[in-house]
Amino acid sequence: VQLQAFGGGLVQAGGSLKLSCAASGSTFTEFAIGWYRQAPGKQRDVVAIISSSKNTKYLDSVKGRFTISRDNAKNTAYLKMNSLKPEDTAVYYCNTVRGTYWQKLTDWEATGSWGQGTLVTVSS
Repeated sequence: VQLQAFGGGLVQAGGSLKLSCAASGSTFTEFAIGWYRQAPGKQRDVVAIISSSKNTKYLDSVKGRFTISRDNAKNTAYLKMNSLKPEDTAVYYCNTVRGTYWQKLTDWEATGSWGQGTLVTVSS
């Protein structure tokens, strides 16, 4: 399955954005999906994951602000981001991921190729 993230943009601190991750292929429902971000000069980090059964995990710094979801009928995953902060500024990517629910979020492994990502810029 190929994934492409879109929906980024420029938003003021405290604002909201909803990113989409569109999948091509007929096996979307079989995969867990992860959202990642990479800030300038930093490594790419996982932000949230959603399993095929819709269990979710979040990076501590986004808990309560970000919500990951998926619509299997539309082959699309989402990341709703509220109360955005300047430190959320990054290129956001989605990917298929592999792991077990009791593992730490950072132990989940991205398994697909990386698309172009979508840039989110939060101004102060």
